[in-house]
Amino acid sequence: MKNKNILALALLAALPFAASAADGMSYNYIQGGYAATNTDGNDADGWGADGSVAIAPNFHLFGGYTSQEIDHTSIDFDQYRLGVGYNREIAPRADLVTRVAYEKFDAGSGFDYDGWSAEVGVRGALASNFEGYVMAGYEDGDAYDGEFYGRLGAQVKFSPSWGVSGDVKFVDGDTQWLVGPRYTW
Repeated sequence: MKNKNILALALLAALPFAASAADGMSYNYIQGGYAATNTDGNDADGWGADGSVAIAPNFHLFGGYTSQEIDHTSIDFDQYRLGVGYNREIAPRADLVTRVAYEKFDAGSGFDYDGWSAEVGVRGALASNFEGYVMAGYEDGDAYDGEFYGRLGAQVKFSPSWGVSGDVKFVDGDTQWLVGPRYTW
């Protein structure tokens, strides 16, 4: 009997730590829209899509794809990103988020590289219809030297399922962004 009481108390004590995400935030979504890259040399634009699926209370899979064409050229490139993330509630309306991803850049004609990235940041519901995040990351690849980056994002919700989101990534000499509708379930 004593062992059952200890087990029950241990389970009760662990409940606050079992939360999957801060109130009002979901790691199940898909979004798409306009994608652009601004560099010191050339600019590019096109379209992109990304999403996330929760696979456990504190873990999610995520991925993204963009297809862009460099302005005033016929050169296009594709970027892929696939990874796993961990989210941990740190306040009733905020999560600590860490992510690791495989990165792929493909411009054809032998100009492609494989790489990886890792990032950590905070995602929070700033109001019932507005959430945002700030991340710091590091990326490295087989054809370029590793570098740090920053990522900012926000979403305005029109309903529990629909909203408009934006994401901006700042890397030395390179700014990438995606803006468009998001469906959350």
